[in-house]
Amino acid sequence: MADLKAPLVRPKRKKTWVDYFVKFRWIIVIFVVLPISATLYFLIYLGDMYSESKSYEQRRKEHDENVLKVIKRLKQRNASKDGLVCTARKPWIAVGMRNVDYKRARHFEVDLGEFRNILEINKEKMIARVEPLVNMGQISRATVPMNLSLAVVAELDDLTVGGLINGYGIEGSSHLYGLFADTVEAYEIVLAGGELVRATRDNEYSDLFYAIPWSQGTLGLLVAAEIRLIPVKEYMRLTYIPVKGDLQALAQGYMDSFAPKDGDQSKIPDFVEGMVYNPTEGVMMVGTYASKAEAKKKGNKINNVGWWFKPWFYQHAQTALKKGQFVEYIPTREYYHRHTRCLYWEGKLILPFGDQFWFRFLFGWLMPPKVSLLKATQGEAIRNYYHDMHVIQDMLVPLYKVGDALEWVHHEMEVYPIWLCPHKLYKAPIKQQIYPEPGFEYEKRQGDTDDAQMYTDVGVYYAPGPVLRGEEFDGSEAVRKMEKWLIENHGFQPQYAVSELDEKSFWRMFDGDLYEHCRKKYRAVGTFMSVYYKSKKGRKTEKEVREAEQAHLETAYAEAD
Repeated sequence: MADLKAPLVRPKRKKTWVDYFVKFRWIIVIFVVLPISATLYFLIYLGDMYSESKSYEQRRKEHDENVLKVIKRLKQRNASKDGLVCTARKPWIAVGMRNVDYKRARHFEVDLGEFRNILEINKEKMIARVEPLVNMGQISRATVPMNLSLAVVAELDDLTVGGLINGYGIEGSSHLYGLFADTVEAYEIVLAGGELVRATRDNEYSDLFYAIPWSQGTLGLLVAAEIRLIPVKEYMRLTYIPVKGDLQALAQGYMDSFAPKDGDQSKIPDFVEGMVYNPTEGVMMVGTYASKAEAKKKGNKINNVGWWFKPWFYQHAQTALKKGQFVEYIPTREYYHRHTRCLYWEGKLILPFGDQFWFRFLFGWLMPPKVSLLKATQGEAIRNYYHDMHVIQDMLVPLYKVGDALEWVHHEMEVYPIWLCPHKLYKAPIKQQIYPEPGFEYEKRQGDTDDAQMYTDVGVYYAPGPVLRGEEFDGSEAVRKMEKWLIENHGFQPQYAVSELDEKSFWRMFDGDLYEHCRKKYRAVGTFMSVYYKSKKGRKTEKEVREAEQAHLETAYAEAD
């Protein structure tokens, strides 16, 4: 990887009107997006409170009635006249960065807007049964006061259960429990023909159970999920560990922070994440649950990071580079959502002065802007600018290749900070779309276990260095190179992001056997758009989509196979 240590040298780029519009976009954000966002957050909170005021029995009764409406709606579809099925959710509401252009083609809408209730918290079975539009802020607000939590709680409040299951979800506990979908015990799905089924690991729909993750809702309509709960304590004892050296040294420091070389399970923390701030400095954070009594012991520092005026979390963590390793206690729910207020570090680009004390103190309570509103207030030119001049990508790579991935990002993109979050990639009984490297269990690499290979999400979110310096940068070409690198290194790209993959490359990155089997078995072909066409960048015409469905048996996946 020596040839990747230095970034590319690029010529200067001529600025256009879009550059200046983006530079001063904060005006629209402050006077339009933030006030509307705060109002929406408040209304959503009131809706959540109204839902919680109902008994579980009443919520389940309403759920059953709404499921019947979905079934009735699906049966009204005329396959020869109506378009393919998709939800009635507006394209700009989705939190993901890719354009939801598939809804521009003629389609048959099914409204799932009422599916936003927690149906049951079963303390004996340690299961939460929830509807797909329940978000992380809502579920953590309900469970943490009970000293319970989902095993994996994605950091941003607005992320929904349905999106994390059908797409991709990770958190600092994923090195113990896997990705969000790995913690699901059962899916309730309405199939193309209107049948309601419950899929588990070991019932007659077990193939569907393993095919649902990463399917982007193209096998059926998810109407509920049963998700594993774990016991938690009131605080997170968080240790900030500064690491310095080259990128390979930073990667090794990250690995050592949570994956002991001697395999001693007692040394594995409850939570872990890393942030690489530049090519020579990073901070690794490891957390363990702690009781209120422990946190309040004399001499212990409690940091309520959830207060609106507090420094943004990534900047607070960066102070470890100057003052050295330190420990503090953070209330558990505030720790879960530590990146919400500043949207990791994207907030710095959206509001360049948003991290200043005066702004945090006076207006921090308005943060964050809703991603959906940010998307709704940008036109085609702005959207294309962000695709070309901005990077929001996750690279899922084997743990032992994290150093190589960091060097690649530095060479091709120069994006900092970089987020590091490990996760187990299980060896399932049936090969899923994403799967560990063949024979990994015999290599005995750091972090791996007999049933799972340790992977890492290398999160690349920010304007690349060349863009910040006013140099030329081709975002589409950079993503194509990234996708090629991932395919060559058995990595994966979550499809919430903008993808440049053609169909053949898509099915070289992902395994499609089980997915295609379930598409045919459960009659999704001709009813739901295929996962590739739903993820594909650019507009999808009805003709293009229908031709792809008709040629299903001659897909590029079959050719690649």
